[in-house]
Amino acid sequence: MSLTTGSRLGPYEILSPIGAGGMGEVYRAKDPKLGREIAVKVLPIAASSDPDRRQRFEQEARSASALNHPNILTIHDISESDGTIYIAMELVEGKTLRELVASGDPLPTKKLLDIAVQTSEGLSKAHAAGIVHRDLKPENLMVSKDGYVKILDFGLAKLTEPVAQDASVLPTAIAAPTQPGTVMGTAGYMSPEQASGQPVDFRSDQFTLGSILYEMATGRKAFQKKTGAETLAAIIREEPEPLGQLAPKAPAPVRWIVERCLSKDPEERYASTKDLARDLRSVRDHLTESSVSGALEAAAPARAKRRVTAFAWAIAGALAGLLAGREIWKTRPVSEPSYRRLTYRRGFVRSGRFAPDGHAVFYTANWDGAGTQVFSTRIENPGSLLLDLPSGNVEAISRSGEMLILSDAFFSSGYAHRGVLRTATLSGGGARDLFEDVAAADWSPDGKSLALVRAPGWRYRLEYPAGKILYETAGWVSHPRVSPRGDAVAFLDHPQFGDDAGSVALIDRNGKKTMLSEGWSSAQGLAWSPSGEEVWFSATEAGSARALYAVTRAGRRRLVAKSPGVLTLEDISEDGRALLDHANDRLGLIGLGADSKTRNLSWLDWSRAPILSQDGGTLVFTEEGEGGGPGYSVYLRKPDGSPAVRLGEGEGLALSPDGKWVLAALPRSAPAPLILLPTGAGEPRALPKDAINHESVLASFFPDGRRIVFTGNEPGHGRRAWIQDLDGGKARPITPEGVVGTLLSPDSRFVVARGQDQKPALYPVEGGPARPIEGLDPNDQLLRWSDDQRFLYVSHFRPLSLTAKVYRVEVSTGRRELWKELTVPDPTGISGVRAGAMTSDGKTFVFGYRQHLSDLYAVDGLK
Repeated sequence: MSLTTGSRLGPYEILSPIGAGGMGEVYRAKDPKLGREIAVKVLPIAASSDPDRRQRFEQEARSASALNHPNILTIHDISESDGTIYIAMELVEGKTLRELVASGDPLPTKKLLDIAVQTSEGLSKAHAAGIVHRDLKPENLMVSKDGYVKILDFGLAKLTEPVAQDASVLPTAIAAPTQPGTVMGTAGYMSPEQASGQPVDFRSDQFTLGSILYEMATGRKAFQKKTGAETLAAIIREEPEPLGQLAPKAPAPVRWIVERCLSKDPEERYASTKDLARDLRSVRDHLTESSVSGALEAAAPARAKRRVTAFAWAIAGALAGLLAGREIWKTRPVSEPSYRRLTYRRGFVRSGRFAPDGHAVFYTANWDGAGTQVFSTRIENPGSLLLDLPSGNVEAISRSGEMLILSDAFFSSGYAHRGVLRTATLSGGGARDLFEDVAAADWSPDGKSLALVRAPGWRYRLEYPAGKILYETAGWVSHPRVSPRGDAVAFLDHPQFGDDAGSVALIDRNGKKTMLSEGWSSAQGLAWSPSGEEVWFSATEAGSARALYAVTRAGRRRLVAKSPGVLTLEDISEDGRALLDHANDRLGLIGLGADSKTRNLSWLDWSRAPILSQDGGTLVFTEEGEGGGPGYSVYLRKPDGSPAVRLGEGEGLALSPDGKWVLAALPRSAPAPLILLPTGAGEPRALPKDAINHESVLASFFPDGRRIVFTGNEPGHGRRAWIQDLDGGKARPITPEGVVGTLLSPDSRFVVARGQDQKPALYPVEGGPARPIEGLDPNDQLLRWSDDQRFLYVSHFRPLSLTAKVYRVEVSTGRRELWKELTVPDPTGISGVRAGAMTSDGKTFVFGYRQHLSDLYAVDGLK
């Protein structure tokens, strides 16, 4: 059907046509709710009765909406109006790649590689989620005015099992497969297996991308005959004219990548699209400035700007990791780093530091469920010695052999913690208490003063020397390290309380702060290079798979090492040896039903923050980690273990009483805003913008569903609890600064909150004096009220515990009784169990656990 300007399709006002194709017509439209322009794709009514075309059209929306990546078009809604099916999606102002290559001239190197890198990264995200595009072509790649690439039209996408990026694992179809012999896609851009009607996987998209790269580099299609049938035959049997002949100035790495993608045998292509994206990114990042000013030219031999090293392989020269065994550019050889494993037991390392000699290592670990203990080992001799020292994290070791240990730590939310700082000699024995409310510490180079991160009342501040406050934040601070010259402290600055996203910062003795590297999704681990010219740190831009980076005081950053799994930098010795923790992490959820049976309710790799509906029939949770994407994702599923449904980006905070909305925060924005995500049909609703930084951990709905209570802070002010009317208006505070909590009483008159003394109290919603609650512990996690408002259910959280104990506390008397004990079925590698959500009758529980397995490595030769 053709829509006229000014007509309406569902809630959207049609503004003008954009284009049309085999899968429908596209219009520019206006979303009246959010006041933004969008694109609306309409399936013609004549095709609506075709079950196959309708299924493919709806599949496009489901496939694309399941992804969260800047290079994949965002789907807002799929609906039907008067028999017309349509998709509301992101409007991209720009040109298709077809328009950019229409002249037949090769694209400039910089533009070609920018498009190639972004396209491969978007495909990598889809492939990791088990989605194969199957109809990639220049018409389906939109390049915005500011250079961003968006992959369009997942109408032919085929769902497959999510797979690890591993050559030995191939996807298994879970959707109804295409019948053998059925050809789907666009002639000229199909893979050989697709053209012959054979089953396809993610490597088919790699072939297609190779065809597109070929066309961008030469101005000619890789496969083009007089008829479609002849073109398909050429794809199956013939090789394209060598790219080197048509584009002789193309850099050799580009030719090799295209050749590998265009291999007839899928086994000869990339084992993962993530590897393809990395190789394209390496070419782009290492071409000289002269080579990107015009058409494709070979890069002149040059000394590499940076050297990248991974656990699996070493990288030498200006381009790394492209094709094993092939010479890329002739550069000065780089010696391969050596990795020496220091730990061999089952469990995880918590912290580690080199002794002054650089050969002895002192570390804290939890082996075989025995609890946190302090060990020592030497690089030359495998095996560890258990030391008679207090349990806790090894924070620093001075040149004189004095150790700092952070003990008795307890957590507020996420990673935010504090404890008692103690000192002891390396030989073991008694320890002396130094300071309370400490979150991290380091010695000065001369061992005479301390740099401290302290958090009294959970207000984080950095002191150097102890007592002199250099920096305060409403977020939190970690990993302070004093420079070798003693003139500054490098640290990780986390703006969102409890979340490990953050930046690498430097502050001098006068309090002048400099941001060295920003925008990391996860940042943990930091140390100075021996020269003091660089700060090394472990971080990742998305997910949780941290790599090792270095940044100069001037802010020049480089990649040092990368590996599958999670890297955490523990220390660097004076002779340049690095101490690295290599781990595999997982956060999971376990459901306990009325039948006393447990069910694994985890979904991806970092399932956490469970929320249960009143009747226990709906579970909402957040996916962080690799699967959740850079902005996290909110999911909904039934506690019976049925598949989860992604609701949108953000971190889930609360479920509305009617079950129709999930309140979520967007932790990657500053200040972090709140949004409402529909659990069914509908559009997300953004709450009124203000200057409040909304914390992504605490919030509740009022019983009428019209108001919420949340925790946050205004710029320059402390954290507190607020009330917000969802229909608009300004949020108002209901607790003093420094008092946080959002557990609303059943009668809506009180919230349970804690002040700086950590003692819980009832704070009246409408104002008035607080009423203390006896019987609660600072480490208690508040779960819910009983329906009659007599009791509070709390879980006493202990780091590294294999159980979570749930208590019932009588509010009027403080009487406390053990009510339930939650235990994971398999304790291997469990570094903590935390009760998360329960129904009022106590028949349904969902609790979380963290499984953490790691080993410690000493690494020589990293540069």
